[in-house]
Parts: sequence; structure tokens; C-alpha cells
Amino acid sequence: MPPSREPNRQPVPSTRGTRLRHRLAELRGPAVPPQPLDARALAALAANPGCRRRAILDGAGVNKAVLASALGSPSAFGQSQFAFMRGNAFEARVKADGGAELLRLVHEKLDAGAEPPVGGAVPDLGASGPEGRTARTALALREATAAGGWTLLDHPLLALEVAGSPAFLEPDAVVVHPDGGWTVVEIKSFPMLDGSADAAKVGAAARQSAVYVLALEQVAARLDPAPEVHHTVLLVCPKDFSNLPTASAVDVRKQCSVTRRQLDRLTRVEDIADALPEGTCFSPDLPAAELTAAVESVPATYAPECLAACELAFHCRAHSRAEGAVTSLGRSLRAELGALTTVTDVLSAAHGHTGDPTDPTVETLRRAAALRTEALGTPSPARGAGNGATSHNGAADDNEPQVPGPSRGAGNGATSHDGAADDTPPPAQRTAQQSGRSGSK
Repeated sequence: MPPSREPNRQPVPSTRGTRLRHRLAELRGPAVPPQPLDARALAALAANPGCRRRAILDGAGVNKAVLASALGSPSAFGQSQFAFMRGNAFEARVKADGGAELLRLVHEKLDAGAEPPVGGAVPDLGASGPEGRTARTALALREATAAGGWTLLDHPLLALEVAGSPAFLEPDAVVVHPDGGWTVVEIKSFPMLDGSADAAKVGAAARQSAVYVLALEQVAARLDPAPEVHHTVLLVCPKDFSNLPTASAVDVRKQCSVTRRQLDRLTRVEDIADALPEGTCFSPDLPAAELTAAVESVPATYAPECLAACELAFHCRAHSRAEGAVTSLGRSLRAELGALTTVTDVLSAAHGHTGDPTDPTVETLRRAAALRTEALGTPSPARGAGNGATSHNGAADDNEPQVPGPSRGAGNGATSHDGAADDTPPPAQRTAQQSGRSGSK
């Protein structure tokens, strides 16, 4: 009798990640290469976590600029070629000579108590594929932390899981201090005038750097003991109107906490993909009608801030306005209107056709509508008429008798039609009369 075979009790490897990658490739289009998800896109996604459309498009690696052009709503969002070349030239200048100037700025602005950097190490981070580069970066960080000196990692690659899908991020630089701490360095080409830069641009750089800090924290958590990831990043910009680098320390603790909370709120990409109709594809080669239907099958949350952060903003704005969505007027207004989500609902509630009268929002709208009607329906006396202007504050109805009233502001040859007799001569006549009296004397 042949010996009985024991059943294979080894766990079957999970294929969930493989299925998700195949599903995202189908959504993107089999022949369309994936668009990498960078920190700028993640910061914009975290600023609008309720937009499922952006979440699935970014998760699938869809090139939204090409998609917007295929939909007939091209966007000028992005960096100009001149600014791109200028930024690359400035970054090369900052990192020249093994990053000596960059390490000097880090020592001066963030770690003045440490020994001055002399000949810092610059490890080679080259590897095949994003997974290989990510592993090589993690190894270089571990080795630099153990070495106890200044180390500059030029364009390391970090991985961060976003809504169940991995995102590969490439900061400009990461510096490892002699005490083992890690600092993110962000290099921008906008100028820093008299030690300060444009607040909006600095805020965008801080949100972008916060994403890098979160990714570094995941790498540090896998080491024992875990090194400190500094929440103060170094922003390097041109000084005044020159091409010389200067730097400023930027605290990104608030941006890190906000970004972490918003990214945790994102719906998983897999859940969004499962809710889509069978055969949905966002390939720009599809006919316009079919592509539009595919994009509209995913709900979007448009706000005016999207114009500065998303390539599909013009397309989403047109549909938001066509639907009369209140969000297209701004998030602050949307928050104040509560359950009233469309302009039609707001006007209907304001005119008393719909809405609960005890609702504070409806009550405020009706009060505002009453004040507007009262202001537009009450005639106001003429004010400031002059220089030949004619004031017609008389009757709106010729059949009604007019009540005479005083003329206000009529002068410089102005004619008043308020119905009141005015015996005061015009200024020119008064001047002539006074001149005559002076001559008679």
C-alpha cells in the first residue's frame, strides 16, 4: 500500500498585490506607461482627500495632463521649460564639489554644534527599477547612520503606501548628521529676498517636504534603534537676485500631522477600482465620448484650489458648474451651507419654496433675501450728482403724485428733478452777481 501523503500546509502566497497591479494596469491602458506619483501630487491629494477621481487616477499612474487634453480641456498646469532648466542648473550648483556648500548650509542652519563637514560621503544610489533603488537607499541610510559622519544622499528614492498603493518619492537630497539624525533638503529656484521668500511658495515646499519626512519615518521605523527624522527641513533658494545659494530652516510638524491624517482618510484605491463598471479604461486613445463616460464614472470633489494643483481642474470645473454644485464657489461657502449642495437648492430655500424654517442656514438665507429685496425695492435719493449729471429721483409711476423733496448734491450746472423749487442761483450766476456788486462799490 503506497504511503499516504501529508497535505501541504504551507500558506499560499497572497496575490492581492498582483491583482491590484493588473487591475490598475487595465484602468490605465495596457500600452500606457505608468506616471510616477511624486510628492507634489501626494500633497495635492492630501489637500483634497474626498476626490476619488484623483485618487484612482494617481493610483493607476494615469498621466492627467494627457488625459485632460484628450477630454478637450487642456490645462496649463505645470512648470515652464525655462523654470525647469533654471531649477536644474541651480541644483547642480548647490550640489557641486560633493555637496560641500549644501553640507555647510545644513551645518550652519540646523546643526551648528556638530563638527564642521569636511569631505562628506556621497554614496552611490544606483540600482535597477524603483524597488531596487528603494532598497539601495534604505541600505545607504543604515550604513551612513552607523558611520557617524556627514553623508549626503543625492536624489534617494523612498516608498510610501498611499490608499493601498505604493508611491515612490524622490527628494532632492537627504543629509545624515554625525549623531545619526536625518534631514530632508528641498532645493527651489524661487529667490529668497532679504532672508524671506514668497509665503505661498514656501508653504507648498513645506507640504511637499512633509511627504518626504513621512516616507523617511517609515524607513527609520525598520531600523533598531530607529534614528531621528528631523521635522525641520532645509529650504535652499537663490540669494536675492543672484545664483548663490542661501537657506532657511522650515518647521514642517504641522504639515506632517495634517498630511498624515489626510492620507489615512483616503479611500483605498482597490475599493474605488472595484466600484467601477466593468471594462472602465482611462486610455487617452479611446473615443472622446467613451473616455468622458469613464472619467465621469468616478465621483470628483472640485474646489477652486484644484486649479493650482490638478491637471483635470478645468474639466471638473465645467461639470461642477453645469451641475450647479456649491463647492465650485469655494470650500468655505460649502461648509456654511450645510445640506444645501447645489445653487438651485440654495435659491429655493432663500425664496421660501423649500427648506426647514427652523434650520439656521435656511433662516439666514431667507433673512438675506429679504434684506436684498428691501434694499432693491426702496428708492434712494440722489447723492453726489454733479458735473452736468441729471438726477431722476422722481416718480417711478407717472400716475402717482410726487412728493417734493430737497435736492442733494446737485451742483456744477446739474439739474435736479426732485420736484422741489430751488431759488438758489447756480454757482456761475452767483459769481457774476458778486462780481457786479463788487464793481458797483
